Amino acid sequence: MTAITAELSRLLYGPDREHVHGPWRRLAADPAMHRRPETPEAEQIAASYRRLKHLNAHTDPAALAADPRLLAALHEWTAVVDGGLTVLAGIHYNLFLGTLLDHDPTPKRPLDEYLRMDRTGTFLCTELGHGNDAAALETVVDYDRTDRSLTLHTPGPSARKFMPNTGPAGGPKSAVVAARLRVDGRDHGILLVLAPLTGDDGRPLPGITVDPLPQRPGSPVDHCLTSFDRVRLPYEALLTGAHGRLADDGTLTSALGSKRKRFLAAIGRVTTGKLCMSAAAAGAARAVLATAVRYAQHREVTGARPDRRIPVWAHRTHHGPLLEGLATVYAMTALHRAAVDRWAGRDPADPEESAAAERQVAVTKGWVTWRARDLIIEARERCGAQGLLPVNGITAYAADIEGTVTAEGDNLALWAKAAAELMLEPEPPAAAPVTGGLDDPTVRQDLLRAAARLRLARARTLLRGAPAGDGLRRWNAAAPEALAAVTARAEHDAADALLAWADAARDDTVRALLLDLHRLFTLRRIDAHGTLLFGAGELTPERAADLHRLQERSVARLAEHPLALVDAFDLPDAFYDRRPITGPAYQEAFGPTA
Repeated sequence: MTAITAELSRLLYGPDREHVHGPWRRLAADPAMHRRPETPEAEQIAASYRRLKHLNAHTDPAALAADPRLLAALHEWTAVVDGGLTVLAGIHYNLFLGTLLDHDPTPKRPLDEYLRMDRTGTFLCTELGHGNDAAALETVVDYDRTDRSLTLHTPGPSARKFMPNTGPAGGPKSAVVAARLRVDGRDHGILLVLAPLTGDDGRPLPGITVDPLPQRPGSPVDHCLTSFDRVRLPYEALLTGAHGRLADDGTLTSALGSKRKRFLAAIGRVTTGKLCMSAAAAGAARAVLATAVRYAQHREVTGARPDRRIPVWAHRTHHGPLLEGLATVYAMTALHRAAVDRWAGRDPADPEESAAAERQVAVTKGWVTWRARDLIIEARERCGAQGLLPVNGITAYAADIEGTVTAEGDNLALWAKAAAELMLEPEPPAAAPVTGGLDDPTVRQDLLRAAARLRLARARTLLRGAPAGDGLRRWNAAAPEALAAVTARAEHDAADALLAWADAARDDTVRALLLDLHRLFTLRRIDAHGTLLFGAGELTPERAADLHRLQERSVARLAEHPLALVDAFDLPDAFYDRRPITGPAYQEAFGPTA
């Protein structure tokens, strides 16, 4: 690793790199941890569970579940080697074990078998009929005060739990199940219960039905529909905390005033899950760009002269989109780091601080996963037909990224909530026009901030102008601009985090590279907001004339350092060894010629 690459890598992975990323990077360096797409689906699923147990043997499960930074970093690296493992690890450590640790402990509900992974944990919240409206879940758990028992029941087909990993693979399993607590028929809202699902043979326990779901593209997982037929559970199966505690006589006490707030508190681990989803997306996007950039160095085509061969990287039409992708992936990584730090460092006792940090997590999740999908598609196209071969890995990332867009809260629903919250913020005072040239990074930041402000102001105007008395109609009028404001806010924050890396660089060449990445990223976004900014007088004719020239200057300079930019991702040799496309001898990987 060169000095330039080492400094870029230091900034990418932060000061706690060895503690936060080191363990997972070492696991990713083990060829046995890498998915083998050529094997049958059932064997791939079984292998992912074996890797999960191997991972568990090399970590402190309780410490991992308690640390958002470690959990996010785990997802960055497992997403590179095995998307199925990423899903299983996120569910077991964050949603299952983390939820148990966040609730009241009891000696009658020991965690040892989950820490040893004698039993694998899963999380059953979403139902076939209820996804984004999870507060309307139908599954019920009835409390019987006569013997202090609970009865877990699925009242109808739409209440079946949708897509948990409850199949027979991986050995015995238990689940944290979201269900509506009822006492003498009275609905107390949704709390969580711990329920064993399968025995040592992997078969469902009495009263539990597990139906495999159809095969889906990407890394396979044993996703199923799961239902309960009056399954009896002990009183201690109910997970309690300040948001809800059930007395022996059936009285529920809660520090929160509504059923919805109790439900959101109970499933609080979903916020950390959003960080994990954006981490997985960022890790996958870096892996795909590293693959495409390396391929472009040794894939040769005929040059201007028939007797001369040149790498496809030499063409501006080829390297330009990949460099734009690298600018975006550096920005998305920087944004993700900022969101993780804010969430991990918040004061949980401060509701305003927690709400702001949670909103930043949601915005980051949406922007990073959506942009990662765009980058993966572009990188696949730059690899031509080679990019379609499963052995080169890109197609699996393209399928797996769809899960990150939907899991832990559908992106559009998350952003609609964030947009509505932004519209409720106090309107800022009128800002002075932005002054200065586009070569100044602070000017570019100011223009992105202006774009977000103008989008939000337009959304407020549209909301006020819609007919009164119809909330949905008013929201529909404002929603497109409100969502565009969230996009602009995410772009500004990502660029700001990337600029902070440039300011922290210890090497002049690295600082220059990061400033070029920042310039290319921000100018592309300013260009996209051009009509809005021009109409407000923020993008002057002089600035508009500079847009293309400055972008091309950065592209030309960055084009000289492609390997330094991707080698900074520090992907292990095992990653490249598994993907023929990344090496100059890729044509030999498919057997000798006749």
